[in-house]
Parts: sequence; C-alpha cells; structure tokens
Amino acid sequence: MTRPVRRTRRLLALPLLGLLLAGCGIRATEVPTDFGGAPSRMPCSLAEPDLSAQSSKGVPVQVFLLCRSSLVTVDRSVRVPDGTVDAKRRVILAQGLLDQLAQTPSQSERSAGYTTYVHGGMRVTGPRRTDPEDTLRLSTAPDQLTSYALAQIVCTFSDSAAAEGDGSVVLGGPGADRPRRYECTDDVRSRPGATPPPSTEVPAG
Repeated sequence: MTRPVRRTRRLLALPLLGLLLAGCGIRATEVPTDFGGAPSRMPCSLAEPDLSAQSSKGVPVQVFLLCRSSLVTVDRSVRVPDGTVDAKRRVILAQGLLDQLAQTPSQSERSAGYTTYVHGGMRVTGPRRTDPEDTLRLSTAPDQLTSYALAQIVCTFSDSAAAEGDGSVVLGGPGADRPRRYECTDDVRSRPGATPPPSTEVPAG
C-alpha cells in the first residue's frame, strides 16, 4: 500500500506546484496568443458621405485634410457663377477651395480624426503682369505657412481645375518675391509635416 499512497501524493502535489509557479509570475505552459493589432481609434474614413459638409449647389471638389499625420481627401463643393471667364473662374475656384480648407471639419469628420491647419481669412488673387498666367497669389506668403497648411493648399490646388492638372501649382505671396511652382508628391501626402512640397522658382511671364 505504500507505493499507491506515494503516487497519489505526487499527483496531488502537481496542481499545488502549478499554483505556486503562477503566484511567482512563472507560467507552467507557454500558450501563443495573437489577436492582431489594437483597433485604431481614428479610422480616417467616414462611414457614409458627410452631407452636412457639402452644399446642395456648386462644383463638386475635393480638399485635403489632415488625419493621423497624413493628407486625405474629403468631398466638398464650391460655387462658381455660370459664364465666368476661365481666368477669373480659376481664382474664384481657388478661393472657394481655400475657404473649404479653413472651414472647421464637421462633427463626423472630427470623430473620424480629420483636422486642418489652414487658417481663415486668407485671400487668393490672380497673376501680376510679370507672373505666369497660371499663378495664384496668396495673401500670406507660402514660406510663412506651416508645412501642414502649405501641403494642404498645394495638394488641393494642384488636384483641381484651379491648376494645370499636372500635379503642381504656381503660388506666390503678397510681396515682390517671384512665385514658385510647388508639387504635391506621394511623400508630401503621406508625411506633410516632415516633407515640404518641393518647389522651383518660375521665370517672369
């Protein structure tokens, strides 16, 4: 009877040993647990179109807002009077895009993580006599804008009828400095805070 009793004692001791090991922070067995990455609290996407941020009338456009340090597009609309000549139409459209960028994102957009760095009150005018005809001059010099705001403006303008449609836009400021051609690249869209829009000075028109 001695051997069965000893065997029984050893069996009873195993669960107790497991409890002691667990209490010391040592797991008796290693069980893999992989439940994927933690869900994002800011998905950067709207579940459905945000009609509150769009006008019932106007030209459908897209503007670039910031979300999780990247540029993403949202739908907007800009009113342009019928019959407006092309040169003036570009300026009116650019001003409308700028106003939309400066507008506070809607509640659903803010909930999705959208924000903007473009401040209100900025104005757009057309080219001066010596500027290229596609120049847009801002009331705030481009080099005085934050990298985020400049990236938003460059990518929004270059992706619209306000520019030539080649992924770039010619911008100038209120001073005498020559305007520059700015490009919206993939790096600018993905890292606008770290990658300023590349630019080159344009010759006199």
